Amino acid sequence: MDESLRSILTGTAGLSAAAVVALLLTILRKPADDPASRDQTVRLFLTGLAVQCLHFMEEFVTRFHDRFPALLGLPPWSENFFVTFNLLWLTVWILSAIGLQRGHRVALFPVWFFAIAAMANGLAHPLLALAARGYFPGLITSPLVGLIGILLWRRLMALTR
Repeated sequence: MDESLRSILTGTAGLSAAAVVALLLTILRKPADDPASRDQTVRLFLTGLAVQCLHFMEEFVTRFHDRFPALLGLPPWSENFFVTFNLLWLTVWILSAIGLQRGHRVALFPVWFFAIAAMANGLAHPLLALAARGYFPGLITSPLVGLIGILLWRRLMALTR
């Protein structure tokens, strides 16, 4: 297997696990027909996306795509991959906010995924900083991302049964 591909697949394995959990939650939890609750969830989600944009910018400027794979003993990710990956997910999340607003159940999958990944970010970046014995890319914005993830998780639990 190509080393770049191995680095990407290994480095994003945690996100793959989050996606599996998000898929299970989407399948197993039925959304309530509550437009007001959906609106509150969408507003919080959009706020989370704004915070995620700041987090992505911090990670990019401080070269997360170099430092994270290196911490795992892997080759760095290209800037093109890192930017494309993040912008692709931001696009999916924006579209899912529209879908959630309109009551489409399938839109819950990316929202669950965002909440889980955000909570993981809130924990992972401080742990990565400890492992690096200093600042690690994404550390400054990660607590806010994690908090949004927890709040969104709670909203999603209230929105679904």
